[in-house]
Amino acid sequence: MSKLDISVVVPLYNEEESLPELLAWIDRVMRAHALTYEAILVDDGSSDGSWEVIERLKSSYPAVRGIRFSRNYGKSAALYCGFAAAVGEVVITMDADLQDSPDEIPALRRMILEEGYDLVSGWKKKRYDPIGKRWPSKFFNWTARVATGIRLHDFNCGLKAYRLKVVKSIEVYGEMHRFIPVLARQAGFRRIGEKVVEHHARKYGHSKFGLERMVKGYLDLITVLFMSHFGRSPMYFFGSLGTLMFLVGGFTTIWLIAGKLWKQAHDLPLRPVTDQPLFYLAILAVILGVQLFLAGFLGELINRGSSDRNKYLIDKTLD
Repeated sequence: MSKLDISVVVPLYNEEESLPELLAWIDRVMRAHALTYEAILVDDGSSDGSWEVIERLKSSYPAVRGIRFSRNYGKSAALYCGFAAAVGEVVITMDADLQDSPDEIPALRRMILEEGYDLVSGWKKKRYDPIGKRWPSKFFNWTARVATGIRLHDFNCGLKAYRLKVVKSIEVYGEMHRFIPVLARQAGFRRIGEKVVEHHARKYGHSKFGLERMVKGYLDLITVLFMSHFGRSPMYFFGSLGTLMFLVGGFTTIWLIAGKLWKQAHDLPLRPVTDQPLFYLAILAVILGVQLFLAGFLGELINRGSSDRNKYLIDKTLD
């Protein structure tokens, strides 16, 4: 397939009611701006009639491409497969629930092509979600900004725009779709922008995400921060921490034993080393230090044998 102006990647799960309206809206916007496009609908193991709707839409909209999972794998897996299939010069991601507006697509595309951004994230400044969803999201986004240094107000916004080479250079897995800007920066794409986008109240069905996504979000934040700093050199983290614990535990043990021998030599009252809780804490620190060091060493061995260990993104060459 030749390169198109835009690839619209839409991950979906049980959204049969909204799909016809969404595709009509996308097609209307593309035609109004004379843009060639493809709409990649990734059915994440829906249990309703979403796939049958996609098959029907294909007859009305030749630009529709469908990918169906045998079971529900999650949004990150859907985006990963959608990115792999995309061929458009600019890749747009959006949710299938009609809360993201396709009218934003032309402006997002201009920011990528004319303003030089690698990635533009939407910011739902005025949201129509319940307050029980808005405030936890605000707190999560504040934490993510502080931890990552990326000044985005809405990491969770599904409406984003990318250069094609960005989506081909990152691997979205687990629940990492929230942190695609972090993954992109880690891959060397530092021109990350933000645009205030229109947000709509959900028209059909109900949200597929509960409060557990907040817990997953923070665990994923820790993961992505660790991988960005120590993913290629785990020994720097585990080895340093293990060495520190080993030295603290070892010197504490030596100090306790030396203190006992000194008191014994001077006939002073003494307490057996084995009766002191600090001795056991010191021994524990030595053991944990050795284990952490070995964990770093094993991590280095695994990393050395990884097939993509020397996978680097080359921007330009000159012969």
